[in-house]
Amino acid sequence: MTITADELNRATLSRQLLLERAPLTVQDGIRRVVALQAQHPASPYVALWNRLADFAPGELATAFAERTVVKATLMRITLHAVHREDYRDFREAMQPTLYGSRLGHRFAAAGLRPADGEELVPELLAFADCPRTSAEMQAWVEARLGAEKAAGAWWGLKAYAPLHHAATDALWSFGVRPSFVAADAGPPPMGRAARPEALRTLLLRYLAGFGPASVADMAQFSMVQRAPVRAALRALEGTVEMLRGPDGDTLFDLPGAPRPAADTPAPPRLMAMWDSVLLAYADRSRVIPPAYRPLMIRNNGDVLPTLLVDGHVAGVWRPVDDGIEATAFHPLSSETWDGLAAEARSLRALLTDRETKVYSRHHHWWAKLPEAEVRLLA
Repeated sequence: MTITADELNRATLSRQLLLERAPLTVQDGIRRVVALQAQHPASPYVALWNRLADFAPGELATAFAERTVVKATLMRITLHAVHREDYRDFREAMQPTLYGSRLGHRFAAAGLRPADGEELVPELLAFADCPRTSAEMQAWVEARLGAEKAAGAWWGLKAYAPLHHAATDALWSFGVRPSFVAADAGPPPMGRAARPEALRTLLLRYLAGFGPASVADMAQFSMVQRAPVRAALRALEGTVEMLRGPDGDTLFDLPGAPRPAADTPAPPRLMAMWDSVLLAYADRSRVIPPAYRPLMIRNNGDVLPTLLVDGHVAGVWRPVDDGIEATAFHPLSSETWDGLAAEARSLRALLTDRETKVYSRHHHWWAKLPEAEVRLLA
């Protein structure tokens, strides 16, 4: 079976709840979309506002406080918000990647071996049985290793050890200076190995939320090497099916997973900064026109908040004094502008309760955008 580029786009939007806001709880919504990028504390809130009907931000704040939704370093070695029940499998699937990256060069530059990190983890987790600030954690490491080694050691351990970010009373549940608490997911895995079952679970969850997808897409999403991904897919033979993609490449998917028709209407959306749907693929053209990619994914890794029009990136947005400013990279119809204005009014209400100038420290990128149509969506 062959799937077209437009069908691929609509499959992604359907599974990411971007064709229609879903009447789900915060916890069920996050499970449906698998994981939310959480580098910026506001982004999980904006992401769920885009996806859930009658989204109540207080419900997400409560979920973070009660740790039914947890924020931790996971896929792509970056911060994600995931359902508590998914955390352990996701963390174990990422074990080789976290081991190699966080107990690698910088850890070694501090004069430490990976075995030193593994030895420290159980004690570190015992210390973090209640929320601890980053300064407290680094002081704990310094007391055991000395000041010269502490910075490099803590840099590695804060992502390698199974730690959650601890919610605070900050505007978006997490402040600029994070606090940490031990994950309550059982004994942590150690060393370079990962449970094969954990990686298979991660891939099945990924396909449910982002499929159909290629081996390269799955490797990109997780930052797991392609060979283990292929081995996991072989073990899942009979559980997943293969499709032919628009360029003739092999895509994998779950049998019976939703794949709406190519002409299914896709309403406009104002996507969060670093939204997962923009970053979950090696081939991002299913959502991002190639010409626009360098405009909204900057060379330092910042991924600007975007306009999604007919399922594809069409520009960027930012809050300003009087509303939401939208910059369109190509001409948009009056109907589209009306739809974006309605979304902006709803988003403005969400931001007014917390932070009207969210993402403001990234506004310097707007000076580097090409000339385009700019409108204030009051």
